[in-house]
Amino acid sequence: MTASGHNKDTGQTLRERSISALTGSGSNVGRKRAHLPFLLYGILLMALGVITDLFGVSLGLPRLLLSFDRPLAQTLYDWQVATTWYSGVPIALGMALIFVDLFVLLDAKRYRLPVRNDPVEGKSVTVVLTAYNDEESISDAVTDFIGHPRVARVIVVSNNSSDSTYELAEKAGAIVVNEPSPGYGHCVYRCLQESLKYSDTDLTVLCEGDRTFRAYDIEKLLAYIPHADVVNGTRTTEALREHETQLTTFMYYGNVFVGKLLEAKHLGRGTLSDVGTTYKIFRNNALGMLMPVLNPKVNLEFNAHLLDKALEIGAVVIECPISFHPRLGVSKGGNINNWRGFTVGLNMIRGITFGWPVAS
Repeated sequence: MTASGHNKDTGQTLRERSISALTGSGSNVGRKRAHLPFLLYGILLMALGVITDLFGVSLGLPRLLLSFDRPLAQTLYDWQVATTWYSGVPIALGMALIFVDLFVLLDAKRYRLPVRNDPVEGKSVTVVLTAYNDEESISDAVTDFIGHPRVARVIVVSNNSSDSTYELAEKAGAIVVNEPSPGYGHCVYRCLQESLKYSDTDLTVLCEGDRTFRAYDIEKLLAYIPHADVVNGTRTTEALREHETQLTTFMYYGNVFVGKLLEAKHLGRGTLSDVGTTYKIFRNNALGMLMPVLNPKVNLEFNAHLLDKALEIGAVVIECPISFHPRLGVSKGGNINNWRGFTVGLNMIRGITFGWPVAS
């Protein structure tokens, strides 16, 4: 190891080193098992059936209002009967798939390992912060994380910021790099790449520089990491969520819904309630296995993509309640408004259900 803590070239790739480290730890990482997500498809089919049924019911009002026009009223009535009747098909099929997964296949899908307790030697962490035009918050964020006794260094990745984010982060004491490729996925991916360059820490904390999260929650993440490869901070604990944040009630429950869909896809392998949070901790050896399957071109949906791929490769993912605070400055991600949050959520559901774009 050099004085700066960078890895020397040992003739092994990061993936090879990660496989070697994980093989002897009893980890599931890299040991994928084929499984069909019947519960996920069942839930989506039932949702489709319910939406179709509600649409059929809603046709009753215009049918009554247009009762003077008998041919049109009859047409609406025929549509109403058909949609209400046939909505039972996806509902019944969905219920069957849910029953199969929960009562027939669940036991085989669960990890057949004892509860993991694998403490990490030397709990110093490298913190990586995403930033895009965060000059109002980045100095405070860097100062907060640098002041934590477990933090070895703070790396800020500026995603082509056009304001003073880069200079202010550097002045506050962070190692700052610029990621020229636009998009949240590219910024997060570069953060993880930069952290893996340092061999004096075995853990990476991913966060963002907008002050929505606090350094003191690192202690919580560290308390969970002996049991997991990835600890995902969840913002769904009400007592830890400040009243005025950019996470509206719609986004809050949308995150829970998409989290449960992802949980249904990987039934028996994780409990998830927040797929949009950016506060996480990784074991670096597991992260080295995860990186090759991530696609930085996935944009605002990248956190859901990351969790999906982590579970897919067999990583143990645990959620940890963290505090959530109002951001400093203007939101530029998926929390701009409810419509943006809705479109991001739909893209997450599409990726979880039909697969994510493959990195070229």
